[in-house]
Amino acid sequence: MEILNYTFFQNALWAILLISITGAIIGTYIVARRMLFITGGITHASFGGLGIGYYCGFNPTLSALFFAILSALGVEWLSRGKSVREDSAIAVVWTLGMAVGIIFIFMTPGYTPGLTEFLFGNILTITRTDLLIFGIFVLLLLAFTLLQYKPIVYTAFDADFAHTRGIKTRLVNYIMTFFVATAVVLTIRMVGIMLLLSIFSLPQMIAEIFSHKFKNIAILSGIINLLCGIGGLLLSYWLDVPAGATIVFTLVVAYFAVKILIPRKQPARLKKQ
Repeated sequence: MEILNYTFFQNALWAILLISITGAIIGTYIVARRMLFITGGITHASFGGLGIGYYCGFNPTLSALFFAILSALGVEWLSRGKSVREDSAIAVVWTLGMAVGIIFIFMTPGYTPGLTEFLFGNILTITRTDLLIFGIFVLLLLAFTLLQYKPIVYTAFDADFAHTRGIKTRLVNYIMTFFVATAVVLTIRMVGIMLLLSIFSLPQMIAEIFSHKFKNIAILSGIINLLCGIGGLLLSYWLDVPAGATIVFTLVVAYFAVKILIPRKQPARLKKQ
């Protein structure tokens, strides 16, 4: 237990807590709205921002955030008029971001420090400043979710029906898309581009085995993310391997264990309540 005395490990535990809260809200929303593919596109498109940041000497996290938000809004704008299919718009943004990132990183002279952390994650390098920024984001996300819970849920399940109820679905959708893009970028350094999507989907898949209600899944997925995150972090320390990979591995093992022990009789149907 002496590892708990180290500052970097304490920071990692706080980061897992913040990820769990973020994943509970963002993950449940994107699963209910079937936005997993969009989130994957935003995740990989942010690589373009990283490349531009390294090449121009900017903070790569800020440039990735800017690029991710533009990519998310770009997908919404391209697919809004139905002239372009949503999956096609995502594919364009996904490949464009990766291509731009690779080109600018290749053009960057010398060594690009920290690139491996963005690709594969390293939660043990999180600083107090990173935690402060992430904490402010979580507070904003919680505040908006509590104030606009019903509009968010109705928009996630049926935007057309929500519009008939007088809910400004387009505004809610754009705000939640902004939160999704920001959550993606803030979480990248912790688990990496390659593994990030699993943090926003696997806990919800496990939670759906126990409940089909939106609120219950959000709460359960947050607890699952927290427990598996701590378990994966301890496992990474014991095996001396990257923490991001062991956290995702722990989530996968937990999913199959629960799936086998608690067989589901009928397909899950996520509910609004």
